[in-house]
This record gives sequence, C-alpha cells and structure tokens, in this order.
Amino acid sequence: MSNADLASWVMPDTEITRAETSERARLLRVRSYQVDLDFTRGPETFGSVSLIRFDCHEPGAATHADLIATGVREIILNGVPLDPQATWADGRITLPGLASRNELRVAADCAYTTSGTGMHRADSGDGSVHIYAKLAQAYARTAYACFDQPDLKAVFTFQVTAPAHWAVLSNQPQDHAERASAGSRTVRFLPTPPVPTFTTTVVAGDYHIVTTEHATPDGQQIPLELACRASLARYLDADAVFALTRQGLDFYTGWLETAYPFGKYGHVFVPEFPHLASENAGCVLVSERLLFRSRATAAQLGSRTGTLLHEMAHMWFGDSATQQWWDDLWLSESFANFCEYFAQSSLGLAPDPWSIFSAAEKLPCFAEDRLPSSHPVASGATTVSDAVANLDGITYAKGASVLRQLSAYVGEENFAAGLRAYLARHSYGNARLADILAAITDASGQDLAAWSETWLKTAGPDVLRPSFETGSSGTFTSFAVLQKAAGRHPVLRPHRICIGLYSRSGDGALRRVRQVTAEIDGPRSELPELVGMAQPELIVLNDDDTAYVLVRFDDRSLRAVTESVGDIPDLPARAACWTAVIDMARQAELPVRTFATMLAGGMRTERSVRILQALHAHADKLITTFADSRQAAQCKAILASAAADLLCSAEPGSDHQLSWFGLLSWTAANEDELQLLAALLDGTRTVPGLVLDAEPRWTALRHLAAFGEADDARIDAELARDPSDAGRRNAAACRAAIPDPGHKEAAWRLLVNETTGPETVAAVADGLMQPEHADLLLPYTARFLAEMPDLWRTRGGHMRVRLANVLFPYPAVTPELLPRLDGFLAAEGSDRGLSRIVRDHRDTAERVLRARALDLSPGRG
Repeated sequence: MSNADLASWVMPDTEITRAETSERARLLRVRSYQVDLDFTRGPETFGSVSLIRFDCHEPGAATHADLIATGVREIILNGVPLDPQATWADGRITLPGLASRNELRVAADCAYTTSGTGMHRADSGDGSVHIYAKLAQAYARTAYACFDQPDLKAVFTFQVTAPAHWAVLSNQPQDHAERASAGSRTVRFLPTPPVPTFTTTVVAGDYHIVTTEHATPDGQQIPLELACRASLARYLDADAVFALTRQGLDFYTGWLETAYPFGKYGHVFVPEFPHLASENAGCVLVSERLLFRSRATAAQLGSRTGTLLHEMAHMWFGDSATQQWWDDLWLSESFANFCEYFAQSSLGLAPDPWSIFSAAEKLPCFAEDRLPSSHPVASGATTVSDAVANLDGITYAKGASVLRQLSAYVGEENFAAGLRAYLARHSYGNARLADILAAITDASGQDLAAWSETWLKTAGPDVLRPSFETGSSGTFTSFAVLQKAAGRHPVLRPHRICIGLYSRSGDGALRRVRQVTAEIDGPRSELPELVGMAQPELIVLNDDDTAYVLVRFDDRSLRAVTESVGDIPDLPARAACWTAVIDMARQAELPVRTFATMLAGGMRTERSVRILQALHAHADKLITTFADSRQAAQCKAILASAAADLLCSAEPGSDHQLSWFGLLSWTAANEDELQLLAALLDGTRTVPGLVLDAEPRWTALRHLAAFGEADDARIDAELARDPSDAGRRNAAACRAAIPDPGHKEAAWRLLVNETTGPETVAAVADGLMQPEHADLLLPYTARFLAEMPDLWRTRGGHMRVRLANVLFPYPAVTPELLPRLDGFLAAEGSDRGLSRIVRDHRDTAERVLRARALDLSPGRG
C-alpha cells in the first residue's frame, strides 16, 4: 500500500469521536505497552509489535483498539488468536469478550510517511536515512496498535531494531540491555512514567548525538541529549542549546515547585518537520529551520529560544498533566505559549518579550479570530478532526493573552500557586477546564466562572476607538471609549486598558504626557478624568499592549502614527500602533501602500531586530495577499528604496544590516536594485561587513528568478555551491518563481506530489505565489477548486490543511472568483473540514478585493 493509499484510509473512515473514546475510557484502564519496532525492512514499511496490558471494568464487554497499517500479521487477545480478516477493518481492531485483566498482542507492518506526521522517513541525497515519530494528534495508531486517546495514559517500554550504525533515541534513556546481530542491533529503553500515546516517539538513523547532564537547584539529576543529522553536525551549537536547557529546567522546576517529570531531556533537530517543534515527553523534535546554516540574527536566536522554552513547558502542561480529550488542547498550548514569554521575561532573555509576542503571535491571531472559522479558546469538538482544526493561533496566542490577563487579574503569585496546585493534583493524569479554574480559584479566592465564560468560551476580538469632543481652546469637553464586537460574534467584554496621550517633545519624539487606566465595559465607557486635558497629537488605547483587544485611532492620531510611529520611544506602545495599522490594512480600512510608507519610515529607528523582522514578514504577507500587481510594485518600490539606503549605511556586520539585506532581497524591483542584488550575489559588489552565506543567497536568488533575472542554469550553479537537502528545497522554490507557464506548472505538480515533504511544500508555494505573477496564476484558481477535494481525501490531516492553505492563489483573486467559491461551498457532499478553509479563503478574498479598490490618491496613501 502506498503512502497515498494509507492517507486516504486514515480519513475519514477511521475518525476518532469523543463519544466512542469516552465510552472506551469508562470501560478500560491501560496499564502498560511494550512496543517493538523493526526499521530493517526497507524504505517503505517497518515492523510493529504491540503488547498491551489493560483492565476492563465490565468483564464480557467489547471495545476496539486503533491501528492503521499496511497489513496485520497476528492478533492475540488473552492467549486466543483472532482472525485479522474478521476483526481488523477501517483502522480498528474489534476486541470481544474482555476479561477483567487483558493482554493484547498485535504484530503489523506499518508504512513510513513523508508528511512530517506518523513515522516520518527522510532519505537524503547523500544516502543517509532519518526517521522520527511525530504522533500528535492521533497518529500513534499509524505506528503501533494502541488506544489512541489522551485519557488512557500508560507506561511505555520501547524496543527498536535498526541497522547497527544508526543512532536510536526515544522518550526515556536506553536500558543497558542491547542485542546485536548481523548488520543490526536492538535497543531497549527504560519504561516511561504514565504518558499519553501522542507524546511517545522514537528517532532512528544517521544522527549525530551529544550528551551531558544537569543538576537542578533541588538536586535532581537530568541526563541531557542533543541530536541532529550527522551531515549538519557542524551547525549544531551544543553549548548554547544546553545552556538554555539548563536555564529553562532551573526556571520551571523553581517557579512551578515541581520536579522535572521524565527521565531525561533531549532535543532532536529533524528534517521536513511541519512545525517549529513538538513536545514529545523527554525527547523534543525540533525543525532543522532552527539549526541555522547561515549567520543567525538575534531575532532568529530569540525565536529559537522561545520555541525551546515553549516545548519545555509542555513537559508539565500537556505531557505530564494532560488534557482529558482533544477539545481541551488549550490546556496544553495556551499554557506553553504563556510560559514561553513569561520565562523569557523572568530570565531576562529578551528585551520586552511581550511586545515581541504581540508582533509575532498576537497580531496574526487577530486575523484568525476575525475569520468565519473563529472559535473560543476552550472550544467543544466531537471528533479529532474538529479539535485539530481548532489548533491555531487562537488556541496558542489568544489563549496566552487571556492567561496573561488572568495572571494580572488574580495576582501573579496567586496564579502561580494555582498552577502548582493544578500540577500537584493532575501530574501523570488528566484534566479539564474546570480543574485548572478550580485550582486558581482556590489559590486566589476569586470566582472565575464569569471570567471563563467571557474569555474562554466566546469567539472573536473586540474593537475599541476613542470618541471625544473639544472646545475652542482645544481641550477635551468629553471623552469616551467606544466598544464594538468585530465580525460575527457580538460579545462585548470587560477590558482594563491603559490610555496614553502623546505630544511632541523638544527632541522630536512623541512622548507620553499622561497615561490613565480605564475600565471598559459595554458599548460606551466615559472617562471624565480626561475632560479639560488638551487634545494631544496621539492617543493610544491599550497603550501598554497588555489587553487582547483591537484598537482604532482618531484622525489626528492616525496621521501621527502613519507618519511618525518610529518617534514613539516606548516599545509596547509602538507594538500596539503597529498591530492596529496592520489590522486596518487587513480589513481594507487602510491602503496597503499607506502601511508600506509607514514601515519605510518607522523601521529606520526600530531598535528591536525581532520586531523589525516580524514587521517585514507582515509586510510580505500583506503585499502578496492584498495588493494587486501594480500596488505590489508600488509597495515594494517604497520599501526597497529604504532598504537599499539602510543597507549601505548600517553598522557593518550588524543584525540590522542583515535585516536590510533580507528586506531588499524580496522587494528590489527597479533595474538598479536588481543589479545591486545580483552584484552582491556574484561578488562584483560588496558592502562592508555583509556576509552572504547559504540562506540569504537563496532568498535573493529566488527574487531575481521571479523577475526573470535568474534562469535554471543560474539556479543549478547555486545548487552546486549548496548541494544539501535544504539547497535542493531552495532550488525548487527558485524554479517555482520563474515567470513562465512551464515553471508554474512544474511547481504545482511538485506541490501536489504525495512524496513532497511539508517544508518543501512551504518553500515552493512561496516561490510560486508572486504578486507580480497574477496573470500566470489565474488558471490555478480553477485548479484549486478542481483538485483540492481529491487532495483533501488522499492526504493526512496536517498535510491536507497545509495544502488547502498554500495552494490558494491570492495574487489571482478577481471578482469572478467569489461566485465560484460560493458554488463550491454550496455543492452537496463537500467535506466539512475543507469547506471551513475555503470559507475562510472566500472571506479573505472579499476583503482583498475591497483593499485593492481603496482610493490610492495622495491623501490616502
């Protein structure tokens, strides 16, 4: 059975439902798994043997185990063989006539994947092999027979047979027992504490491993591991990663007053990973994107720091104290996201991490929270597919935002005490929303029922704007804050915000002259304390950027922000201003060109490289999605002119210099800028301090290819310089950017190929979707609607969602597309999950057309 056949079998026939798993959890208590995996059987399949010991509270009852495999060789229940032909179908093994204590043995052949989920196998061009198991959510059943649900936790013992020269890792340290035979060896690992199936993993292949040990302040000894592909070992900064790991373990064990819950802690950098990282207990999988092949800026290092601290928090929130079912994934992800930034702030690892959170995570989350698919942080779901569909920025960033608000509401110490009590009660067990609320309520004495209903069980953001009148002297005669619910969810929430009033100082800066704290509740909240104040040049609502709320400006303030955002010294206030303006552009309230002009001016004085690079990424997405070809050219010209000037004047070798090159490498448009880019690549022109190694070279080459300035031969020459897997991925992205029908068609075929991995899909899609290529991309609007249903049916969960998002050709959106999308959504038999994504595309496409139609006269942008 091919991987495509396997994926088509996974969905929807084998959907896991909450009702069935609730009944199974009522019947069973799983005591242990022994899982034997054999990776010596070739590149397509591996051997899998599960021995499961479990109890049944109602002897004589029947249930089922989960298994998706290419074949089942043996099923034995309590010593009695069961016929696989009769008992195994649609990913389930029927288990009749259970005893009070049971033993199930299943021997199967399972398929490797190339999607970054399940048992992923990457065969590199140099002949090396790298395997890893990414089993969340509900992919453990593709690797071994199990009860694949989070509330049937058990002790796991893994045993792996692999080629003798391979490294092998799992959740726990290796047992000392190891058997070797001709060309292979078998490694057994120590038993885990009780963990859910989705957080188990094995890693095997040509990996380079570094080990050490750490003692926490309480004396806990924790073995540490670090691994990556052997071919990338020279890029592994083991000292830096181990130093961060030690800091993180000391911080979390101290703050939570709870020991680290597993027998070791490891990071493994893996290829073609669909996420930045994944929190397998004691063995975190990390994307190779965070193993930097080029000089890393402080922004990139800071992003890696945050990601690793996020995954470490999961050791307590998610892996040890686990959500009872998938609809409470926020108990894992929201808490880990909050901890990521709280830890960075507490450890002093970044200047103002919460402003970085705002620019990098909260701002994109607002876009998702305005879509038709918006949902509450704590959302009900009846199937795994529904729950996974809600695993988005709302679950991560909005959840972290409201937890930050909750910490301020009950007090930081009470909040921490509640978390400690929650972990004390639920470590190695399961929990629901009510459990965390009860723990924090007990610690703080605050009734959180109303807070939970308002913030965790409603969807959408609120929008605040100032409303005031002034007298002849220019002072306020009245001042109020108006609140309106955004979009489809008419919920007005209470907000505690700071309001900042800014005026020009002698040095030209926009300095805060007054800040007031306001309680906002309902559609209009009066602020009599501001009556009599002179109207300043700028009024910023949510001035400290702590509330999860969108804001708007009065006309004078909007003019000050778009012209002078860089003159605001306070980073949280700047972050609040950037958030507001970018949201206005996304909602077709402000021309994209106005934002580009604002960025070209405001970025010149931005000191935070992490904020700067986040803003550049937002600009790229705004221009690619919302601008037509002419508008995209205008916006890029504005940014490229500033980038070229700043590149040549930046401090040599600085992170800012590399950031200006990065901006130029996707905005250069006129002949002089393109020639500068090409000359920097071929070495005929240099900028003091600027070193262009692999990744920035590929980014620039892709842009030259998009403008017809680099052909296949030029791409081949660059690939000869960098013949790595990453080089081949980047070369494919460059070819996708070449502006002719043949290259676009080849890129599309590569994207829909079943063997193309998730990181390659992302890179090639970026190359394909150039805003200047709208005419070339126009045929792919019909291709998307014609081909996506079959892709959705034949691909696994994460990959099909990725394809449904990246294949939609926003540069080619026209008014004629909207009725075609309506027809697609109205068709009978449409898959609910795919329709959800297409409905979001339709909503965005309508805003795209409004944004492109905005008046772009000099007064508007």
